[in-house]
Amino acid sequence: MKRLFVLASTIAMTLGSGGAHAVDAAAADALVRKSKCLTCHHQTKEKDGPAFAETAKKYRDKPEAMEKLTKHVTVPSKVKVDGAEEDHETLRTDDPAAVKNVVEWILSL
Repeated sequence: MKRLFVLASTIAMTLGSGGAHAVDAAAADALVRKSKCLTCHHQTKEKDGPAFAETAKKYRDKPEAMEKLTKHVTVPSKVKVDGAEEDHETLRTDDPAAVKNVVEWILSL
């Protein structure tokens, strides 16, 4: 339920922001590290998961990008790694602004 609230709050903030939000790259990087995202992802190189830059390229111009990526980093799900299903970890925060910042940072790469 808490994750759903974070997702809904982040989407609401995104829709109401008008694009005036500046990305805090240092804060995004710190949360990505704290959440252990770099175990499977890298900013520019593919690892077990796609590079953040590839994710940005895939979603940047799509209207559903914020919603889709926010859900992916806040709602537990399964992903395929080398043919096996594994749990995809979520961001270790309940702060919708921090989640929004990470997603915007990824999309900015």
